[in-house]
Amino acid sequence: MKLEFTGGIFLLHDNFMSFVRGSWVLPLALAALVLYLGAQTTPANTYVDGKLCAGCHAEIARTYARTGMARSFYRPDAMRMPEDLTRGIPFHHKASNTWFDMSRRDGAYYQRRWRIGPDGQELYAQESRIDYVMGSGNHVRSYLHRNERGALIELPLAWYAENGGTWAMSPGHDREYLLAPRAIAYECMFCHNAYPRIPAGHDEAGSEPLYAGALPEGIDCQRCHGPGANHIRTAQAPGAAETPVRAAINNPARLSAERQMEVCMQCHLETTSLPLPHSIQRYGRGPFSYRAGEPLANFLLFFDHAPASKYKDDFEIAHSAYRLRESQCFLRSAGKMTCTTCHNPHDVPRGEQASLHYNRVCASCHATVAAPAHPESGDCLSCHMPKRRTQDVIHAVMTDHLIQRRPPAGNPLAPLTERKEFDANQYRGAVVPYYPSPLPQTGENALYLAVAQVAQKSDLAKGLPKLAAEIARQKPARAEFYIELGQAWLSERQVANAIAAFEDAVKHRPDSPIALLNLADALTEAGQRERAVTVLNHAIQVAPRDALLRYQVGITQTAAGRDPEAIAAFRKAVELDPDMAEAHNLLGSALAGQGDLEGAQQEFTAALRIHPDFADALGNQAHLLAARREFAAAAPVFARSVQLKPNDVEVRVNYAAALAALDRFEEAGAQIDAALKLEPDSAPARNFRGRLLERQGRGVDALKEFLEILRRHPDFALAHLDAARVLAAGGDRAAAAQHLRQAAGSADPNIRRQAAAALQQLER
Repeated sequence: MKLEFTGGIFLLHDNFMSFVRGSWVLPLALAALVLYLGAQTTPANTYVDGKLCAGCHAEIARTYARTGMARSFYRPDAMRMPEDLTRGIPFHHKASNTWFDMSRRDGAYYQRRWRIGPDGQELYAQESRIDYVMGSGNHVRSYLHRNERGALIELPLAWYAENGGTWAMSPGHDREYLLAPRAIAYECMFCHNAYPRIPAGHDEAGSEPLYAGALPEGIDCQRCHGPGANHIRTAQAPGAAETPVRAAINNPARLSAERQMEVCMQCHLETTSLPLPHSIQRYGRGPFSYRAGEPLANFLLFFDHAPASKYKDDFEIAHSAYRLRESQCFLRSAGKMTCTTCHNPHDVPRGEQASLHYNRVCASCHATVAAPAHPESGDCLSCHMPKRRTQDVIHAVMTDHLIQRRPPAGNPLAPLTERKEFDANQYRGAVVPYYPSPLPQTGENALYLAVAQVAQKSDLAKGLPKLAAEIARQKPARAEFYIELGQAWLSERQVANAIAAFEDAVKHRPDSPIALLNLADALTEAGQRERAVTVLNHAIQVAPRDALLRYQVGITQTAAGRDPEAIAAFRKAVELDPDMAEAHNLLGSALAGQGDLEGAQQEFTAALRIHPDFADALGNQAHLLAARREFAAAAPVFARSVQLKPNDVEVRVNYAAALAALDRFEEAGAQIDAALKLEPDSAPARNFRGRLLERQGRGVDALKEFLEILRRHPDFALAHLDAARVLAAGGDRAAAAQHLRQAAGSADPNIRRQAAAALQQLER
């Protein structure tokens, strides 16, 4: 007997069956096979269109449609966009000196952004269609543009409900400069919408967040009740009984108190919106794979700042469960208090009805108030759960779910300025487990705890050796742990160790674009450029439409001095992702190096249209203007670049040159002084200081500066050229000729030409 498989059909040979007592029967092995195949044909319990629920649950669907969850994500239309587009528009963001406009035409909505240049003309204007709105409008609406790649880009201007409707910057954007375009991460979409479809290969940790096809609009019933396909099929079956119909769907009311809370906490628990990380999704779990009713720790592990940190009393927009879990009412309820003790997720009361409802809930436990001095008031919430302005979304006011004995001091509604807890101000300290608590002591959890220390550099120095030791001891199978280790080593400038970690990641997942990209990046930094290109070419075969891989190829080829190959790679990157400002900028640099100044200007302009405060692109554009001797136009662009990136010595030197060309010598000297303070041994900065001294008639001091540079950097050709000029002017033709011969050997063709011409003139 044998079983063949061909063309997707099982073929049973004639002698596979037996005839017993006049009946055909299947041998036991085949019977088991048929049962197995039959089981495989049972339809999967999948997510369905949430609107189908209303067919049987019309009243619940009607009231739920008014909740913030149901209105959390949608396409813009006149019915759901009540914003007054004439009030406060155009909007001027003073901090970044940027203008914004909102408009509607031909049934579509648009947001436009621009700046005003020194000549009064518009600069870096960009208009984006609003394809989706994120946020119910109870507190805030953010506007999203969906690009051709399927990424959702958050637009900088948002609408807030306070004061009858206020225009202000989206959370995190209220700074002295504009941020780079910010894509909506899977983590954001997870809590603001029903589960979307994502392209194949984009569920790996670190993948670019892209969305496929039409997106769902709003959180539907299945976020709390789980996939509905089985429930609907069972309900529609002839003679369907109530018990199996109910059993075919998750009802949170039948779950334990812990699981019930987790259904809410999947979205309403965030320990902090600042870099930490606040949670880590378990590796191997897709970004939208959590199903209500399963243990939340199977999907997410939550972390917090160390106890007694300065963030202990922060109040943020997604702090509802975090603050509730600190309340004595919750802690003393022995698990009986959950979110649904107060909230009916199907129907949210408003106004007076809300006040009556929530006060009745309080009275269910506090029928009599022990303290005789307690004021006669039926309004529990205004004192014990007051509304407060959130620190991360400063134009939003939320109910504080920390149930307090007495109201907090001060005015909880007072205006706030946006926090500057980034870069140098970022939290540095231990990252501690928050939920589940205590964190079960397993080998896998030890790895995740170590990853939490290094993932956003909160406790890098202590966490890195712990992660390295755990990986060496456990040798985990998942590539993600090795990637995190490699990135931590790179942060500590331990490139060889990083390469080894990324190589281990590739061994465990040879076709991971994320692992291959990280390995290539480390190889490039180590100077192993040929191998880096080989790794990247393999990654491109796996993910041919990944723009970031082409961008990295361009970086590697630039480092190898292969400008034509770099240009080709950058061109492909911007073809695949026209919104990648970094690729436009480096393409412009490569084109400028090849003498294509017009092409370079187009690319720098494209980069700045996408990201007007991209410091490197500003510096490059200013340098290009200066090369064209357009110093008056270059100076303000240099100034903005220096303001945004004050530690860039090269830009400061070039800025000084532009200022000197405009006879603004004092300002030029200030830029050189700042550059030398940052990098005392900078040959270009010292050389320019020598030129400034020469322009001031201090030739002796200038020559000393040039000779000191050459003592430190004997091959710095520009100093040879400048020293020769001063020596020749002083009559020392022999010494001048010696320096010119050194300059004539420069790799810079411009310096070689100047040296050769000066030698000819000197020898006449």
